[in-house]
Amino acid sequence: MTQTSGTAMVLLTGKSNVEASVDGVLGGYGHVNDQDLKGSEAFLNSLLRDRLLRNRHLVALDCGSGIGRITKNLLIKHFNEIDLLEPVSHFLEAARETLATEIDVATDQHSAANFFCVPLQEFTPEIGRYDVIWVQWCIGHLADDDFVSFFKRAKTGLKPGGFFILKENIAKTGFVLDKEDRSITRSDLYFRQLFNQCGLHLYKVKDQTGLPDELFAVKMYALTVDKPRSTKKTVSKQHINLPGIIK
Repeated sequence: MTQTSGTAMVLLTGKSNVEASVDGVLGGYGHVNDQDLKGSEAFLNSLLRDRLLRNRHLVALDCGSGIGRITKNLLIKHFNEIDLLEPVSHFLEAARETLATEIDVATDQHSAANFFCVPLQEFTPEIGRYDVIWVQWCIGHLADDDFVSFFKRAKTGLKPGGFFILKENIAKTGFVLDKEDRSITRSDLYFRQLFNQCGLHLYKVKDQTGLPDELFAVKMYALTVDKPRSTKKTVSKQHINLPGIIK
């Protein structure tokens, strides 16, 4: 295992003794909430524009939703329906209560639709339901086999033109195992190798900025099931005019 500097910040999925609050689910780093959401919103907006999804009934799945932090502050503004997937029951109940009291479903066409108290390893989505499946700070709790198995099952839940957004801590090289939290922080190269095994294609990637220096770097990946369009490679005139190798 290759070690790197940085403190892991993941949603503490699976820990029933963690307080159902922003600070609790962010491992004591609740003060990064605003900056995290700002980066996520910019990334999501760019994808919705690129994929031309704004003019249809949009449905999202919030994986490892915790107390509904991302649904409440981001997804509910852009999607007509959001399903929440969270294995910790008191987190999910907190999300249900918060979203029920703060969103007037009778007058607002954007609502939390379903609350699934199920681990990622056991969840199978309804076929073709989702425009976006959001996975943030929870996939580090899955071993590689479970990671691949989850995405292979979950991609059947995407509508045509839909995509995954994966937002995660990034190790500099290899991976870092947190024995206390039972999570793994993978490198960018490690993630890309797993994406290939899942049959997913990288559509766009962006770094999250503005987080404390002591934390791991964080990247946002947009992943699709369809292959990106191939582009013809052009050879520059400068390259053409270079002399060949004399043997």
